[in-house]
Amino acid sequence: MTRTLRDRSRTAPAVLLAVLGLLLGASACATGRAATATDPKAGAAAPAADPDRIEALPDTPAPRLPVTVPSADGRQVTVTSAERIIPLNGSLAELVFSLGLGDRAVARDVSTTFEQAAKLPVITQAHEVSAEGVLSLRPTVVLADRSTGPAEAVEQIRAAGVPLIVLDDAKRLDDIGPRIDAVAAALGVPEAGAQLKERTRQQIAEVRAQLPAAGAARPKVAFLYLRGSASVFLLGGPDSGAPSLIEAAGGEDAGTAARLTGDFTPLTSEALVKAAPDAILVMTKGLQSVGGVDGMLKLPGVAQTPAGLDRRIISVDDGRLLSYGPRTPQVLREIADQLHRDTK
Repeated sequence: MTRTLRDRSRTAPAVLLAVLGLLLGASACATGRAATATDPKAGAAAPAADPDRIEALPDTPAPRLPVTVPSADGRQVTVTSAERIIPLNGSLAELVFSLGLGDRAVARDVSTTFEQAAKLPVITQAHEVSAEGVLSLRPTVVLADRSTGPAEAVEQIRAAGVPLIVLDDAKRLDDIGPRIDAVAAALGVPEAGAQLKERTRQQIAEVRAQLPAAGAARPKVAFLYLRGSASVFLLGGPDSGAPSLIEAAGGEDAGTAARLTGDFTPLTSEALVKAAPDAILVMTKGLQSVGGVDGMLKLPGVAQTPAGLDRRIISVDDGRLLSYGPRTPQVLREIADQLHRDTK
């Protein structure tokens, strides 16, 4: 896949997220026997938090500015005001709102799908940042990461004198804390960042504490990226962004176990049968795009795997699955509930 296929959800590899953004406008539903957090077959209660809403910190912080912070592209950026914030992907928007600064956000990108941001104007054209759209909203600070593009738009925003901070992408659970710290520092609310980081850490620990005993067998889980409308079917490897979640939920990443390399490889019968997953993890809209579980079983090799034979499909909302941040505990719980429903 080329870098022109990138999406705004920067917390996962560019290859996946470019295609992910194309599905965000579709309605989310799964058919067949795919378990979801609200499916009685899932065998466990759904997370208490509403997955379509952000749980902000109880106290609204007051930014202490100016601050000068490092940008992941090697620059030092000075922020003098956080009155008008534009986060250029859904993961960064999630952090801004979770810190209690959502009322200062003045725009969103296509991957920002949670309820509190729904009325904000979208400043992406297709899946690329519109510099003109960003600048028309007079932001005082813009948050991006390494997958933000096109590069010309980023430079145009900076040339207009707007402070723009680039953050490293997040692909693992261990990236969540540093990412929260970086956003909180850039917005002048480091204490709120520390509070949010600790809350997220505790919530993740609570989910992991409820997993089956360590001695229990760890089911192998294959992460598939599906986009039926474009006939794009990919099998996730060790750099797909999913292994950290799968392992934290008590599974083993099938792509890694099969010694795949990189982020994704085209889905073939041989590759999937070799991976032999006990369960398959997909994004909800991707599952819909192939006609639900019944349609998915027609893809190369799926019906021949233990997961296909058992119709053991785990689906999680596209906008949250790889968005490593404050809602990751919900994602972990959904994966764990669906993965271990027969052992609880």
